[in-house]
Amino acid sequence: MSTPAGLPAPAKFLGWRVVGAAFAVMFFAYGLQFSFGVIATGMGEDLGWSRAQTALPYSLYVFLYSALSAVTGHATDRFGPRAVIGAGALLIGLGWGGSAFVHEPWHLTLSLGLVAAIGMSVAWVPCNATVARWFTRRRGTAVALASTGASLGNFLGPALTAVMMQAWGWRVALATLAIVSALAILVASRFMLRDPESFGQWPDGDEVSPAPHLLAGGLRVSALWGDLRFQLVILIYFFTWLAIFVPFMHAPSHARDLGLGDFVGASLLSAIGIGGMAGRLFTGSISDRLGRAPTLLAICLLQAVSFLLFASLRETSGLWLAALVFGVSYGGGVVLLPALCGDLFGRAHVASVVGVIFAVAGAPAALGPWFAGWLYDISGHYQGAFLLSAAMNGCAFLGTLLLAWHLRQRSLRDAT
Repeated sequence: MSTPAGLPAPAKFLGWRVVGAAFAVMFFAYGLQFSFGVIATGMGEDLGWSRAQTALPYSLYVFLYSALSAVTGHATDRFGPRAVIGAGALLIGLGWGGSAFVHEPWHLTLSLGLVAAIGMSVAWVPCNATVARWFTRRRGTAVALASTGASLGNFLGPALTAVMMQAWGWRVALATLAIVSALAILVASRFMLRDPESFGQWPDGDEVSPAPHLLAGGLRVSALWGDLRFQLVILIYFFTWLAIFVPFMHAPSHARDLGLGDFVGASLLSAIGIGGMAGRLFTGSISDRLGRAPTLLAICLLQAVSFLLFASLRETSGLWLAALVFGVSYGGGVVLLPALCGDLFGRAHVASVVGVIFAVAGAPAALGPWFAGWLYDISGHYQGAFLLSAAMNGCAFLGTLLLAWHLRQRSLRDAT
């Protein structure tokens, strides 16, 4: 097989290079994002802002970068991941770096809630969808390895940020992290390659062409709105993602309220990162063997349990357990989406499909951090927010049951 330009195909399979580049992009992008819970504590105290005031720009950030994933997913299908991720790197540096100079809530709304959000929309969907194009048989494993970069960033970022804040203050720490992250993402973007066919290769590095339905075919988003599978995937992720940013934003403050200190709060975010790495790695390979729907059922159940633990446990060890369980479930859930979409809807337009689901189901997640902060401001504690988050994941569990039943019925109809 030769490339479209007539050049000989590369000797080595390039898919794992793409996985490595996606790992790097998500490590720096999400390491920066998940450190904001640590930054927010010092920022709010320094500037005299309430919990809700600090959380609102972050909620806008979550909403906008989730909503714009539909745009960046389509742009990735059309222009390729290199250009899209490279442009996003510059905006990430500008938005997060500009947040180091804020003095009023509207300043943070502009720098974080608008500029950084636009930049962040190039990270998750373009990276994971591009990896999904390079693999079929090992799609879950490959996406899991790439996505582990986000969890490693989640593990190292908050602890490093806490140390930097102690030494330099939150402004210098945030500016430094923003510049380093933007430059690293820009370099990694050069290794994000569109698909194996463009380089004279087959998915998974196979030497022979796979079955035709595993090649570049696939459904467009416009053909999916009436598909019950598509609707159920959106519903499931809508419910589970409503609560997904609550621990990232409020776990450090929750630890401080319990008298456990700032470093314990930062360690909770790192514990989520450790759990996330395990969840991403094991979920990908397990779902390749057992199926996406059964694995997603376990993920939704685990996430509900994690919020019940956050609501009921008050010691450091108990909160670490809650954070680890949440990390496993959160990491596993995000790994499954690109692999599930590739399986159900094909490879050709997978970035657009994942982007639309991420936008429709993920944008409402912006309400989570703000609403949890509002509940705290009126009640003085986070128990209500954690219990409501557990209930949302119970709804996601029921939606996954319905998806599994529908896929089973569809399979039986196809067999007859």
